[in-house]
Amino acid sequence: MRKLLLTLSLLCISSSLADEGMWQPHQLPALNERLMELGLQIDPENLSSLDKFPMSAVVSLGGCSASFVSPNGLVVTNHHCVYGSIQYNSSPDNNLLVDGFLAHNMEEEIRAAPGSRVYVTEEVTDVTDKTKAGISDDMSGFDRYQTIENNRKAIIADCESSGMHRCGVSSFHQGLEYFLIKRLEIRDVRLVYVPATSIGKYGGDIDNWQWPRHTGDFGFYRAYVDRNGMPADYSEDNVPYQSNNFLEVSRAGIENGDFVMGVGYPGSTNRYRTVAEIENQFTWFYPNARQMREDIVSIIEENTAPGSQARLAYENTVASLNNYAKNYQSMVESYDRSDFIDRSRQFESDLSDWINSNDDRSNRYSRSVLQLNALIEENQHSKERSLVNSYMSYATLPTTAQRLYRLAIERQKPDAEREPGYQERDLRRFSQSMQSISRRYDETVDKAILSYMLRQYANLPEQQRSQSLDSFYQISNTFDQGRVNQIIEENYSQSSLADEASRMAWIERSAEEFEASDDPFIQYAVASHNERMTLEQAGKEQSGLFQHWRPQYMEAVIAYNRSLGQPIYADANSSLRVTFGRVQGNEPKDGLVNLPFTTLEGILGKDTGLDPFNAPQKQLDLIRSREYGAYELSSLGSVPVNFLADLDITGGNSGTAAMNSKAQLVGLLFDGVYESIIGDWDFDQAKNRAIAVDSRYMLWVMEYMDHATNLLEEMIIVD
Repeated sequence: MRKLLLTLSLLCISSSLADEGMWQPHQLPALNERLMELGLQIDPENLSSLDKFPMSAVVSLGGCSASFVSPNGLVVTNHHCVYGSIQYNSSPDNNLLVDGFLAHNMEEEIRAAPGSRVYVTEEVTDVTDKTKAGISDDMSGFDRYQTIENNRKAIIADCESSGMHRCGVSSFHQGLEYFLIKRLEIRDVRLVYVPATSIGKYGGDIDNWQWPRHTGDFGFYRAYVDRNGMPADYSEDNVPYQSNNFLEVSRAGIENGDFVMGVGYPGSTNRYRTVAEIENQFTWFYPNARQMREDIVSIIEENTAPGSQARLAYENTVASLNNYAKNYQSMVESYDRSDFIDRSRQFESDLSDWINSNDDRSNRYSRSVLQLNALIEENQHSKERSLVNSYMSYATLPTTAQRLYRLAIERQKPDAEREPGYQERDLRRFSQSMQSISRRYDETVDKAILSYMLRQYANLPEQQRSQSLDSFYQISNTFDQGRVNQIIEENYSQSSLADEASRMAWIERSAEEFEASDDPFIQYAVASHNERMTLEQAGKEQSGLFQHWRPQYMEAVIAYNRSLGQPIYADANSSLRVTFGRVQGNEPKDGLVNLPFTTLEGILGKDTGLDPFNAPQKQLDLIRSREYGAYELSSLGSVPVNFLADLDITGGNSGTAAMNSKAQLVGLLFDGVYESIIGDWDFDQAKNRAIAVDSRYMLWVMEYMDHATNLLEEMIIVD
């Protein structure tokens, strides 16, 4: 029944003219008619073949998308996607964030931040039956969760037996399907080129999610392997990865109305959530999470001086916090102004009527809808604790101690029985995360964040509090901030975890050594471990129940949508997807028309000389003298900087290649307009727009601003 439902769902999508959807590559041949109508000039079958052009040119950075643009492992992505590596390599005396960076040859390329990866997807295989093997309807939630997890780990272990790949088993349609995704894991990644932040982040947080935009959001990595072409850790003996396929870069670019396609790795969407989940997210989670993010940003800024090493250590953290704080606020505003919740209620009502109008459907689906809603209600009872616990991780040293002790506990088990994140396959990444703390930590900031988070914790309902944490920080029903701060000061002064050598040494130590330690953060990690494991166990029980009822609910949703002839695609889950449409502006509200391109002259109009509208003087002079070179778009009479397209995107699409009808690179997606923010939940074809940096602006900056001649000669640039 499962495969029949999904097969039939594919049969109806080619008749739909809506370009909504983040499509799995194997679905693209069914969309052949629509792709050809829009103007695609390559064989749609190529889009379903991961080893063919252009799909094998598109890679993941593990949070952002990117693409090979030369046969020598040169990778282009967004400036903000390499921001962590820029920050990691910056110091007050060599501030790459301010000045940018260009390696004039491969010998000058520098190591990216620890843990940086380039992932090349090689295979995607349906493993639904293997993943669900051994589960039954009468299982407890915990047993179901553990059975699926054990199956996943076995499948992954077999996939990774070569030692070259990073594999994962991803859920599609909320657990209705599972696919094994096999990716070549390239571990030696080097920073090649980024423009100055005054170009790469022009407009900063003020312009985030806004149009018009004038942001040069691009940068370059290079992937390296050993001399046998195999993934390897960093070594001076390593050589550039030889990519079988790579994208040509278009100097001609695209015009208004042209076909455009985005191929990348979108993070997550929630297009099939229930009314109860939607209401909780927009009326409770987003407002409260936004406030915590803004508060932590304020703490960092209050405790660090601009340009100091401490501020540099947190630049990437601040950028991420600010980005999502604005995202969350705008989500709420979009929700309040839209009829999204009314349409969602109507959908649930119509779905219920459709189910109950037929005895067979009622017998098959009614219980799953009731059980899912009951689970959602139960899950929301502990939402305050879940939110506080998630943000507690911004206090680095306590979190580090807990992770290190958990590793020691997990190492007592056979590898296959360990929790994900603590298996042998994870230890290199674990070690690199511990190493990177040295460049992303400041004691004063960490203490201030912990103090703030404990104050938030103390406001939790009593039944959601932790006995071990209450005891350790002497928190009672009356919160004594002064006493808590005194304990924090004592703990940091007595802990050695801020020292990299000491921290790294704990990776190899036994649980018994942790239990004998006098480091206060390690003592707390030991004392609170059982309590945290009890919470984790309860979470697995609930997750297992969701794994039982959500797929059945999705079967009902798919069957109902199929009956209406609606297109059906899985929510984004960081796997390779394709979205397509046209270059076009929009009319977000009455009397306002957004044109599809911005130009160099718009930079002059915005520039104040003050961050974030402080373009380099050289750039301003070039624009005033109309030095356009070969990159002028005649219909604009200038060089296009950013453009709009009606592509369906979300977080993780950052760095996604925007391709023309010949699959040539015409830009990089990096943001959406304000009206697209709610697109994680609700897609509006008329208003949702993706924002991309135009390839012509990228090339113009490289040639005229930074003289990146070596890279321009390495890439294939076509008219």
